[in-house]
Amino acid sequence: MSGFVEKPEPLQVPGLVHLHTGKVRELYRNEAGDLVMVASDRISAYDWVLPTEIPDKGRVLTQLSLWWFEQLADLAPNHVLSTELPPGAPADWEGRALVCKSLRMVPVECVARGYLTGSGLAEYEQTRTVCGLALPEGLVDGSELPAPIFTPATKAEVGEHDENVSYEEVARQVGADTAAALRQATLAVYSRARDIARERGIVLADTKFEFGFDGDDLVLADEVLTPDSSRFWPADRWQPGRAQPSYDKQFVRDWLTSADSGWDRKSEQPPPPLPQQVVDATRAKYVEAYELLTGQSWS
Repeated sequence: MSGFVEKPEPLQVPGLVHLHTGKVRELYRNEAGDLVMVASDRISAYDWVLPTEIPDKGRVLTQLSLWWFEQLADLAPNHVLSTELPPGAPADWEGRALVCKSLRMVPVECVARGYLTGSGLAEYEQTRTVCGLALPEGLVDGSELPAPIFTPATKAEVGEHDENVSYEEVARQVGADTAAALRQATLAVYSRARDIARERGIVLADTKFEFGFDGDDLVLADEVLTPDSSRFWPADRWQPGRAQPSYDKQFVRDWLTSADSGWDRKSEQPPPPLPQQVVDATRAKYVEAYELLTGQSWS
C-alpha cells in the first residue's frame, strides 16, 4: 500500500477544470483547451507522497524546467505556451504555473543513463544488462557508462513503481518509428544537458523525459532536468564504488529509513511528517541545484 498520506483537495478556479492530481502537480484545462500545470511543494519518497511540503520546491522545479527548455530549444520543441497566471488564479501560483499545449502523450518514461546506479545497477548486478542492453564487466555503483543509453520505463500510477522495459517492448507498444524518435530525442537532450551540467561542476547521472505529439511533431513535456526527474551529483565528490551524494531528496530518504523516524518502510503504515531540519536541508539542496545550474541567484 502507498500513495498520498493526505491527498489534497484541488483548488477550484473559475474558468479552469481540474483534471488530475499527481505526486507534485495539479493539472487543469482552461477554456481555450490548453493545459495549466501547477507545481506544488509536495515531495514523495518510497512511493508515498509525504504529509510535509518543502517550501519553494514547486517554484524551483518550474523555473529550472523553463531554464532548461531555453537551453534545449534547438534540439526539441517544448509544450510551454505562457507563464502568465490564468485570470482568477491565486497569487501563490506565481512562478509555479505554466500554460501548456495539450499533447497526445506517449505512455513511456524516456530514461537516459550516462552512469550506472539505482534500478539500472540492480539489473546489471543480476544480468550484466540494463533494459536488455549488454554492458561491460567490472562496472560498479556510480560508474560512467561507455556511452549514454536509452532505458525506457512504463508510466505508473501514483503509489506504483515505473517498470523498466526493453526498447523492443516500447516499439511494440508505440510503433517502430515513434520508438526510434523517442530514443534519438532522449539521448540528444541528455547529452546536451550532461555537457552543460559538467561545465558547472555537476554530474548528470540519469534523467527521465516525457514526450507528446503536437500533430506529427514530437514535443518535450512535463518537467525537465530537475532534481525530481534527474540524479545530479557534485562532480568533485564523484567516486565510483559507493552511493554518491546528490542534489535531491536524499535527506528525506535517509531520515525516513533511520531509527529517528520510527517508520518501517516494509509496513503498510504511511510515513510520518518530516522534522524541520530535514525540510530546511532538502530545500537548500533544491535551491543549490538551481543556482549552480543556471548561474542565477534564487530569491
